[in-house]
Amino acid sequence: MSTIKIKQTKSRIGAPADQKRTLDALGLRKMNRVVEHEETPSILGMVEKVKHLVTIIK
Repeated sequence: MSTIKIKQTKSRIGAPADQKRTLDALGLRKMNRVVEHEETPSILGMVEKVKHLVTIIK
């Protein structure tokens, strides 16, 4: 599988608790941080849940 880079571009302040947990699970704890993950269905589902807070870099 290929890898994707995920960058947190908006603040987690004001986001619901489940979205904050999802960002933590992805490894995004601060703004403008970039993490790299395998492109699996579970990771893509997490990205879909917080798509308004992150940017995908392929």
